[in-house]
Amino acid sequence: MMTAITELKARREALTAARSTGVARVSYDGKTVDYRSVAEIDRAIEALDREIAAAEGRRIVRHLRVTTTKGL
Repeated sequence: MMTAITELKARREALTAARSTGVARVSYDGKTVDYRSVAEIDRAIEALDREIAAAEGRRIVRHLRVTTTKGL
């Protein structure tokens, strides 16, 4: 199980590094994936975050903050 977590974290690091450089092609462990957009890379990172959390036995809690004003 620890190997799976380590592999998931390594894949996440590769995606994060590619995202920060603007590269849409990520290679890891002899495989290459071409992403169409930064949004697609973000979704892949979020999916890996969920997989890592599940493998570690924890949940990801997302917070949504809504603010409103009563007109100006």
